[in-house]
Amino acid sequence: MSLTKLLVPTYTQMLRSLSGWLKKAQEQMPKADAQALLSARLAPDMLPLSAQVRFACVQAQEAILRLTDEASPKTIDELLEEGWNADERPGSIADAQARIDETIALLNGLALDALDANADKPLVHELPNGMILDLTAEQYARDWTLAQFYFHLMTAYSILRSENVELGKADYVAHMFPYIRPETIPKV
Repeated sequence: MSLTKLLVPTYTQMLRSLSGWLKKAQEQMPKADAQALLSARLAPDMLPLSAQVRFACVQAQEAILRLTDEASPKTIDELLEEGWNADERPGSIADAQARIDETIALLNGLALDALDANADKPLVHELPNGMILDLTAEQYARDWTLAQFYFHLMTAYSILRSENVELGKADYVAHMFPYIRPETIPKV
């Protein structure tokens, strides 16, 4: 499978799901409570929801730019700064939705083979703590960026659930509905 066919649909589908979860939170809660969700976290040493949304977007954007050899745009730096400073400035749900929309727009603008030229290309990925990973582009996509993306996505989902937003498995796998055989859908 090509890296483009693996990453772009995965990121796009799951970011749309994340957007839907935030929308459900807004619909289910009074405005002030929905806004307060952005500061909610699973554990004291974990970052809040607003950071999880931004870091999911960072993972998608950064992967695309790393794999296409493009320079990191200002938006990634802004997302990182917003994420690391989410305690002081969580932003709004509208801000989070805008970041998701920006990321999806970047993904939608890619050529169908944009990430496929150099799967074996060596990449060096430096972590904020100074550790350095030596990977191929394929290893980076498969082993690093997808894992990081899903970590932040699942943490966001878990925060919303822990704050009593009514979400279920169907919300998480909404992108699978087009594949369901109509005759197998349970009758209610």
